[in-house]
This record gives sequence, structure tokens and C-alpha cells, in this order.
Amino acid sequence: MKNFIYFSIFLVSLQSLSAQVESDYNRKPDSFNPKYYQDFLNFLPDEGANTRVDIFIQVPYTEIQFVKISAGFTASYSVTVSVFDEEKEKLLTEKSWREKIETPDFEQTTSKSNYNLSLKSFYLNPGKYFIKTAVEDEDSKNKYSSENIFTVKDFSGNFSVSDIMLIARQRQVEGSSKILPNISRNINAQKEGIPLFFEIYSEYPQDVEIEFQIKDKEENVVYKDTLNKDIDSGRTQIIHTIEDISLDLGNYILNVNVFDSTKEESINVNKTFISRWIGIPSTINDLDKAISQLVYIATPGELNYIEDASVQSEKISRYLEFWKKKDPTPNTEENEIFNEYYRRVAYANSNFTHYVEGWRSDRGMVFIILGSPSNVDRHPFDLESKPYEVWQYYEFNKSFVFIDETGFGDYRLITPLYGDDYRYRN
Repeated sequence: MKNFIYFSIFLVSLQSLSAQVESDYNRKPDSFNPKYYQDFLNFLPDEGANTRVDIFIQVPYTEIQFVKISAGFTASYSVTVSVFDEEKEKLLTEKSWREKIETPDFEQTTSKSNYNLSLKSFYLNPGKYFIKTAVEDEDSKNKYSSENIFTVKDFSGNFSVSDIMLIARQRQVEGSSKILPNISRNINAQKEGIPLFFEIYSEYPQDVEIEFQIKDKEENVVYKDTLNKDIDSGRTQIIHTIEDISLDLGNYILNVNVFDSTKEESINVNKTFISRWIGIPSTINDLDKAISQLVYIATPGELNYIEDASVQSEKISRYLEFWKKKDPTPNTEENEIFNEYYRRVAYANSNFTHYVEGWRSDRGMVFIILGSPSNVDRHPFDLESKPYEVWQYYEFNKSFVFIDETGFGDYRLITPLYGDDYRYRN
């Protein structure tokens, strides 16, 4: 009987070891991050003909409501995963479950690094499915959902490869390797490399070649390496870390090509991920765009100084130095102004984008500079005027009028900002 190392997945509640524009924006400080993360992965089952689909749901502590109890704090939420046929006409299977979290410290409930991870497996025939996931906070009653078309793979051939699981961390426990999946797909490659897990299925022992390739959003290959591996018949589990790699901020695709011993057959699997940098808000995916968005807080000289850096590393250094100088609490990990500024940018993009990106629009400009208005007076259907909005800022004793000249939501400011008004205020 053949033996292979069994890599198990440990699911944890991970905790740190040590009217309206104004109401929508202030509802949650991180309301522009995902409410929860999910990942669907195809694997060959231990027995049976159907494919095993592992569905992971990861809920950040910051997105659920904790209540005080005698032992500390607790939160509960329910998860429902519904699998339909591709046309969404027939419910094929559904699983619902409840998750409960307890922690003794209030600081844990607000930590951005804390989350709860759960897993349910489904056994499905190969084909396309419509999968809906839903998470409901039992205390606040807030409910979030996601709709997805997912392809279930066919592993009936002589040679096949599972989906790729990104790894958040791994450890050795009693001779076996325990892995914690990275469901958010956020990666700091400079610090940790890119650890990943997948399985190869073969009818017979053979020597395979594994090619790892990373492409940026323009399809440029930014990394390539190969690994030769002797595999047994049946299931071979691969844990590999892509090291010595430096990636810019942004979205990438990890491709894994596995060639059989004849080099005549190959199987490709891929995984999208986001390259993050420590200290930079999670809403930022494009450094050059983030720099251009400084227009409302940086002087022309400061902006030119950052943009004129001759190499990317120097541009990054100048950009971070700009924000370091504005940090109101330099002795803490969080730069509140840095985060708040890009939260406003994200809100503007989400709510004011029409012919131009929201941060470039007139409403976006005022929102980023001054924040949430104290009051918004909307007039979308007045008979004797075009649609318009009046934004009032009581603390600044100012009002701004926006008119939709075209009728398509393209609101233009008719009371311009002057002098110090055209500078960001926290």
C-alpha cells in the first residue's frame, strides 16, 4: 500500500497574537473592503466518482458585531451555500451552518488581522454551476451575499491536477504539515514569498515537470521557474513556495503548468491574487493611480517630486515618505490620514463614477477634500429645474450645489472651491 504525506487544513478563528452620502460612508470604517472572502477549489475525492468541491468562507472580525458577555465578547453569524444548475432554475444542494466566536479582549474584536474561517465540501458532477453564498450577522442582521458561476472539473482521466490553494501559513504537527489557506488572496511576496498547495493525479508513477509562471494585468510574464518532480501513482500533494520575487502593487495571475513524462501532455491551472505592501491601505491596487489621486492633498511640487522618481523603488520610497510626514500618530502601526484619504477615494469611485472615475468627478472631489457632508438635499424630479443636489457642511459653514446638466447623473459643481477649500481636510 502506497504512503504519502497527508497535508491537512486547519480551520481557526484567527486572532492577533500580541440620507445618504454621510450615513453610507460612516456606517463602517472599512466599508470598501469585502464583507467576507470565499474560495472554491476542485479536488479528487478519496472515493466516489464525483468531484470534491471545497468551499471556504472567511469572515473578518471587523465585519461582524460582537456583544459583551461575562467572559469577554462573542459574535455569531450564519452561512448558507446554495448550488444551482447553470441556468439558476433548479436548486441542487444547499448547506447552512452557524459560526460562533468568543474572545476575552475587546482589541481582538476590532483587529483588521483577525478573521474566522470555515469549510464545507460538496460532491458534484463535472460541469458548470451557479453557486450563491450568503453570510448573515445574527446580532446586527446585516446580510451579504455573492453569486458565482463555477466550473467543476473532471478528474476521470489518467493525468490531472487540482486547483491551486494559496497558503497563509503552515506548521508541523506530529509529523504532518498543517496548512492554513489564504482565502483573501492578498499576498506580500517581498516578505513571505508565495506559498501554494495543489495535487497531481496520475494513473502511474512518472517524472513530471512543473512550470510556475506569474503574469501581471497586462499579461507580461514577471516570473518563471520550473521544478522536476517524481510522482507516484494516485495522489501526489505539492507544497511549494515561490521565493526571491518582488512584485508591484496590483492584480496578478499565477499559472502552474504540469507536463507529463512524455512532455506531450500538459495541464494548466491558475489562480488570481493581489500583491499588497505592508502599511499601504488595502483599497490601493495601482501605485501610479494612487499617486495621481494625491492631487487633493499634495502640492504640485510634492506630486511632481514623487512622479519624477527615476526608478520604481525610489517612487515607492517618496510616496511612503509623503504619507509618513502626515501621520498624526507616528508611534502606532496605523496612519489614520493615509487610510481615511483612500477610503474617501474608494467611496467616490463606488458612488460617483459616470463618464469619469468617481475620484475625478466634482462630487468626488468635494467628498475627498471635505469628507461626508452634514446634510444632502436632493432634488431629482423638480419640474422647473434640472436635477440638483445641495451638500451642506455645517462645521465649515459652506454649501455646494451640483447640477445634473445631462440627466444621466453627471453632476457638476456650480459653486467652486477656492483657496484653502481646495485642500484635503481630515
